[in-house]
Amino acid sequence: MTRDFFGASPTKSPMTAGKSLVIFCLATALQAGGNGGRAEYVGGTISKIPSGCHGSVQAVDQEYFIFTAGKAHWRVPYEQINMLEYGQHVERNFVAALILSPLFLLNKKRQHFLTVGYTDDDGKQQAMIFKVEGNDIRATLVSLEARTGRKVEYQDDDARKGGKG
Repeated sequence: MTRDFFGASPTKSPMTAGKSLVIFCLATALQAGGNGGRAEYVGGTISKIPSGCHGSVQAVDQEYFIFTAGKAHWRVPYEQINMLEYGQHVERNFVAALILSPLFLLNKKRQHFLTVGYTDDDGKQQAMIFKVEGNDIRATLVSLEARTGRKVEYQDDDARKGGKG
């Protein structure tokens, strides 16, 4: 007789599907890194954050947009954010297309970039540019629009499609 993960017989336990769904949801939440999108700081005006710094961006806090990298946290009040921009960079594998098959031209790798502009406490304009994982970008954009009251500016039509689904 087969047993599920909890040791119950599938024919005797109607809660097996429910238990599996709970485990799936918990695993998905843990993978998401605490309601944040996996991101890399690629540049901007904040010299304390090194380029290439990996972490997560979070737009779920009631007052702050947060970038977390290891034990360090950078917080920007939503009310100080004055610009949101989203763009994509699409790469194609031309070398593989030349050597192996032209079908490799159909394979695209998309990189998703989020720029957050804000005024700091001294009244100076600042900007942070993040490369955000593709699976996390839509939720991040929607949350930022809702929390800041600002519309995301899209660099082109491809970015608009990618950002809105």
